[in-house]
Amino acid sequence: MKDKEFLEVKGIVEELLPSTKFRVKLENGQTILAYLSGRLRLNRIKILPGDEVKIEISPYDLTKGRIVYRY
Repeated sequence: MKDKEFLEVKGIVEELLPSTKFRVKLENGQTILAYLSGRLRLNRIKILPGDEVKIEISPYDLTKGRIVYRY
């Protein structure tokens, strides 16, 4: 898939879950399940509740996403 096929949205981390997954509340009020991208894992970027993040969401499944940036 090309990078342009993903929807990019901002959100705030609400809850930490096992296996580096997170519950994130998006700007539009929707809550989704998100996981860390490989680049964030490789550089050991810490994500805590309350952090503002950028998420890529596939247009095929709008309930899951990938965290690609922490502001």
